[in-house]
Order: sequence, then structure tokens, then C-alpha cells
Amino acid sequence: MNRKLSLSNIALLSVGISSMTCQAQAPAKPNVIYIYADDMGKGMLSAYGQRHFTTPNIDRMVTKGTSFDNAYGCMLSAPARASLLTGYHDCHPDKWVISRGGKFIPATDDLSSIPAVEKEINAEDILLGKGDYYLPQVFKQAGYVTAEIGKLEWGFTATRKQMKEHGWDYYYGYLDHVRCHGFYPPFLFDNGEIVTIEGNTHKNCGKSIENETETAYLERWNRNGKAVYSQDLFLDKILSFIRANKDKPFFLFHPTQLPHGPVAIPAVHPELANNPELTPIEKEYASMVKLLDDNVGAIMNELRRLGLDKNTILVFAADNGHETYYSQKGRCEKPYRNMQTGTLFDDYTDKYYSDLAGDIFNGNAGMAGLKRSNLDGGVHIPLIFYGEGIIPAGIKSQELVSNYDFLPTMAEMLQVSLPVKKDGISFLPTLVKGEKIPAGRYVVFGSNYGPGILTGEGWKLRYYRAKDVFELYNLKDDPQERHDLSGQYPEKVEKLKKILLKECDENIDNGINKAG
Repeated sequence: MNRKLSLSNIALLSVGISSMTCQAQAPAKPNVIYIYADDMGKGMLSAYGQRHFTTPNIDRMVTKGTSFDNAYGCMLSAPARASLLTGYHDCHPDKWVISRGGKFIPATDDLSSIPAVEKEINAEDILLGKGDYYLPQVFKQAGYVTAEIGKLEWGFTATRKQMKEHGWDYYYGYLDHVRCHGFYPPFLFDNGEIVTIEGNTHKNCGKSIENETETAYLERWNRNGKAVYSQDLFLDKILSFIRANKDKPFFLFHPTQLPHGPVAIPAVHPELANNPELTPIEKEYASMVKLLDDNVGAIMNELRRLGLDKNTILVFAADNGHETYYSQKGRCEKPYRNMQTGTLFDDYTDKYYSDLAGDIFNGNAGMAGLKRSNLDGGVHIPLIFYGEGIIPAGIKSQELVSNYDFLPTMAEMLQVSLPVKKDGISFLPTLVKGEKIPAGRYVVFGSNYGPGILTGEGWKLRYYRAKDVFELYNLKDDPQERHDLSGQYPEKVEKLKKILLKECDENIDNGINKAG
């Protein structure tokens, strides 16, 4: 079959034409590569205002593709991955289990205990019901080869049995997300096998000290037992997978470690080396973002070299809002505090803002809150689609979408019927034809504080469990969530509260995410 894809082919799919017509048109199946950045706020991209360094390859995706400026993930990486891969939001108690991390950090060099640990995790696992697809299974229904490379599944410790059950033909990376806090793994999982990485000797994968001190700086740059950087391994596997499957449709999911901390990078990027505005740890963190952007460029170049650039959709997104890993005394401190008053942020009476916290990068792009919060800085994410001749260029959509919409969107594109209704909706008509999402659209998300709900009209209701209060904001007028309107619009509060409670399966505490 001719696999060359055009925008008109996908548009035909989106309007639900008959199978006979589809067969006559012989629309091809585009490859799909999804890059899922870890803990990277929107403000870290130069396309969204980052001024201390550039991200030219991801910026190209924005200028030459379609970006969603009103996209939402989850407040933390594990539920965000689970939500993306299942098509459900994270306010249900019964769709997945997030296990405790660190279970694959061995006390000795003996890895023989791993199968027993996996057996314990599998015994407590929750699988979707019969006929209810995981994301890779949707692609497999359409005849795709599937692969996941990087920070695998939602963890915090996942198993090889789960990888197979969820529909991955190939996988490589970490199955333990606490081990992901180090970038020099002594072993990784390669399609069911445990493979050792020569020269990496630290059981904690070389995890560095987070808060900056002279001791922390020296420890980061001590290269003993840190021979091979994990992202270099991932890029090599990604390019190898693309080459091996260039003649068949594939779905490649790359959930990255970058730029999750603690900070670790083999070398400071040349663009940052002489920046007088940044401290050493800030240069190193920014270099992690730069490396991710460089890898996006390497993937684009390989697709072009293989002639796949006009038959591949490249997606870039993040799991949750920003987190700062470059804290140091008197600059941007943890625990997070107002650097002017010394007050700790509680995201209620004292909300986190970059200028108050001393974040020179403004990683959350001026929004309130960070990772773990139901303020927008914790859940608002970049979401960018790019594909020459496939995805419309230079479009910045304002339609409200969520990470749990991706699965239904791909199902519609591939004409795969979903036997079980998901929480997400397909935004394929918006992506390929610029159509508006029907009125009444809303998204929900959990957090450490409680759940939140946001409507397509910009109304946001958030629950703050510690005070047992609901706050109401109009994000179109107040994107920084500075003015609580709950007293002015009690009817709106009650209406949204009723919907939110229903989405939390009639228990508001289901939206209090205890994953981390």
C-alpha cells in the first residue's frame, strides 16, 4: 500500500466516510512519534517566551505545525502517563494502580529479586476491562508496530508483564521511576531482558543532590561510575527502531526523563556556557532542555533522511506543569518560598508565582502554581503536532483539550472503534480542519490539594481540601488565578461542583492524588 499521506486523506477519515470510499481512497497510515517531556513547564520553550536559551527544533514544530494553547495534563507524572495511555482522567479510583517507586533499586549487585517484586506488583494491578483498549492497543488494532522507549509506563514501579498486557511490541528503559532520578543506570529493561550498562556502577543510577551547594556541585561532576548517559541510550534506540520499521506503520512513544531532576548533564550546552545571567546549576538544567530539543532535531533529521518526514506525525507534550530543580540559597529555594517575604507558598493564601519565587526561567510561563497543584501552573501543558503535508502549519488552536483526549483522537484517525466509552473525546476535526469542539466541553484533573474542572468557556473551579473550599476563576480574564469569583457566581460554583463530583464518582476525595 502507498503510505504517502495527505491532509485531505486524514480529513476524510475525520468526517466518517464509508469503508468503501476509504478503501477507494486508500488513505495511508501515518507513523506517530509522541515525545512526552517530564516536568517541563511551557515557559521553558523559546516559542512560549523563554529568553535565556533557544529551543529551535520544538519551536519549528510550533511554527510549522499545530499547537494547542489550551491543553491540560495531570499534576504529576504517574497519573499523567496513566491518563494518556488509558484515555481516562485521574479522578477515578479504579482505573489503575500506581505502585510505590524504588522497588528495583537492589541492595546488592544481585538482580535476582526483581521477578519476585514484579509478582507482588502484578498481584495488585488493575487492568482495563475486556475490550477497553490501552493506547498502544489502538494502534495495534490498525496494524501498527508499537514501541515505548524511556521512562516506561506510569509506575512508579512497573513490570514486564504490564508492558506486554498494555500492547507494546518493543520497549526499552526504566521500569522504576525512582531509578529515573539518576541518569546513569547500571541496568535497563530491553524487551523483557535485563541489560547491564558497562561503566555505570551507582545503584541509584547516579542520582545527584538537588539543592545547590559546593558539595552538590562537586558530586554532580564526579564522573566515577557515570560512563553512559541514559538519554544517549534512548536516542540510539529510538533511531534504531525508526530505521528497522521504516517500511511499516509504527507508533513510537518516548516518555523522557528530561528535564526531570535532580540536575545531571554530561556537558553544559555551548549556547549556555558563557551566559552571565545564569548560575552553574541553572546552566546545567537549561542544558537538559537543550539536549531534549537537540534530540527532537535528530529525530526530525532521521525521518527526513529515510523519506518518512511526509508520512509521520510528531507530537511534543509534557506530562504536568513545571518543577524547579535548580534551587539554591537566596535565589530560588526549596521548600518554595516567597523570596521577598520568606513566606512558604501554600497555593491558597500565598500562591506560587515565578517572580516571587525567584525562578529566573519563569518555567510555568507566569501561571500560578507548579507540579502537584491544581492551579494552572501544575496542569497546563504544551501540546504540539507536526507533520509536513499532514498537519496544518502555523495554527495555534484555543480549543480546550486534555492528555486523555489523545487516545480517542488516534482511534478516530485510524478508524478504530472503541467498544468502551472513554473520558476523552476526539479532537481530530480540530486538528486537521480547525473545527471548534462542541459547546459544553470540560476537562477535569486531580492534585495533591483536590480536583479541578475547567470549561471550554474558561471557567475553572478548584477544590482546596485543607480548607474545604471551592474557588472559581475565569481564566480568559484572569489567567493567573488571582481573583476568586465564587462569591459573585454561586450558581456557577454549584453547577461545576455537581459535574466535578460526578466525575469523581461521587466522592470529591477521589480527586486528591496521593501518588506523590
